[in-house]
Amino acid sequence: MEHLSDELLLESYYKANELNLSPDFLSLIEEEIHKRFLSHKIKCSKSG
Repeated sequence: MEHLSDELLLESYYKANELNLSPDFLSLIEEEIHKRFLSHKIKCSKSG
């Protein structure tokens, strides 16, 4: 995942959420987002 740009990583996260993909897969994406200090970019979109 380190080869993805920040923008593509975030787009992948939103799309995976939209498609209700595996929680394990979402966790992997979230882990990379946290590593890149991009968590603030997804907080507002996380509404149960």
